[in-house]
Amino acid sequence: MVRRLLLSYLTLALLVLLALEIPFGIVYARSETSTVSTSLERDVVVLAELVEEDVETSDARELPALLAKYAHRAGTRVTIVDRHGNTLADSASAAAGPHRNLFRAPDIAAALRNQRTSGTMRDATLGGEVYYSTAPVAYRTTVGGAVRLSAPTFETINRIHTAWMALAAAALAVLSAMTVIGFALARWITRPVRELERATAQLADGSLTEPPAVNLGPPELRRLAGEFTRTATRLQHLLRAQHRFAADASHQLKTPLTALRLRLENLEPDLHPHAQHNLDSALSEIDRLVRMIQGLLALARAESSETAPVPVDPDVILSDRADTWNAFATDRGIVIALAGDRVGRVWAVPGALEQIVDNLLANALRAAPPGTTVTLAHSVAAGRDSGHAYVEIHVTDEGPGMSDVERANAFDRFWRAPNASPDGTGLGLAIAQQLAHASGGDIELRPAAGGGLDAVIRLRPIEPGRRHRHRPFPTTPDEPSGRTAMA
Repeated sequence: MVRRLLLSYLTLALLVLLALEIPFGIVYARSETSTVSTSLERDVVVLAELVEEDVETSDARELPALLAKYAHRAGTRVTIVDRHGNTLADSASAAAGPHRNLFRAPDIAAALRNQRTSGTMRDATLGGEVYYSTAPVAYRTTVGGAVRLSAPTFETINRIHTAWMALAAAALAVLSAMTVIGFALARWITRPVRELERATAQLADGSLTEPPAVNLGPPELRRLAGEFTRTATRLQHLLRAQHRFAADASHQLKTPLTALRLRLENLEPDLHPHAQHNLDSALSEIDRLVRMIQGLLALARAESSETAPVPVDPDVILSDRADTWNAFATDRGIVIALAGDRVGRVWAVPGALEQIVDNLLANALRAAPPGTTVTLAHSVAAGRDSGHAYVEIHVTDEGPGMSDVERANAFDRFWRAPNASPDGTGLGLAIAQQLAHASGGDIELRPAAGGGLDAVIRLRPIEPGRRHRHRPFPTTPDEPSGRTAMA
């Protein structure tokens, strides 16, 4: 931002300098050229009057001395010709006498026709291009000859170049001063923005301990810093209140529910046998309420906490979760199989991949009929849009599967499939998706090739020599194995 502001200042200053200096330089160059031309035109008329008698009588004895004196004083070349164009005198050449004829020169021919001319021409004697002015020498109405004054252009051009160099030096000095002043001004303006950036990064990391200064920069940015501090303070207060509520609810709700379950179980000996099913239903509802409370608390923690992804090994995690769930699967007559080559480590928040796999395995084991296989597989695949590689972890069952509409709604909170187990809460997949997003990945439900459902977890692999740049999403603390909220 400092560079952009500085560039804008310099661009504006450069445009102003160009708008002022270029017209000034052009006007100065035209003025210098006009001064030389006007001086030559005035002097040639005066000389024509001075040498009128000598030209009329063709007496050139006194002309060389007059021309030499004038040429030395004015720094010009003077050439005088008679009515036939023959040179009577030339201040630049002592040998340029009557043997040289200039009748064919355009300016001399025009002067002999009683016309004055001026402009620029080439003159080898003076070393290049010159300004000239030619006037007739007339006695009454008769033209007796012509006088030409010529002055080299390099002196005028040098003065013009010197003026342009002075203008360029002045512009460079102004731009240099503008650079120093603009840099200091840009730093002063952007300092509150840098403070806000630092405070925003600190707030994103979990807590704003050093709020931005409210006495730096322009008034608008000072007010913005003050509003940001108030907003951040309010946000932290709300987050702390939510954390306290989650912690309090976690502790306070478990005790009365446990006590209620014990009281209902103590009523079992006194109940009539026909009322036993009502007691069992009440106990099931209490268990379901406990699981739902645990799921809501886990989801609340997943949305309010901040944990950065760390490297984890999916091969080790899948093997461990398969061993953990193997006893439950064996009781249901289901086999848990591992497939796929080693894929290396991936980015995930601590404990997230374990909980995601637990939730998906629990759903797969509930849906899979006895005698079937639930497969845990992993592979490396290319991104559909970005082209970046990612690791896919598949949890595939051979159950009834889901329709397109059911798969689209499966990650909604409290949504349950029509044929789902009655003891589910509808929060497991929502928690799994939140944890996957926190790890920089995603979850997708697909129809399995041989029937059933294929739950795909996509996570970013760790690339050697590159740091993970994913900004952490809210996630949940580690959950003990086997105590996740199931869908």
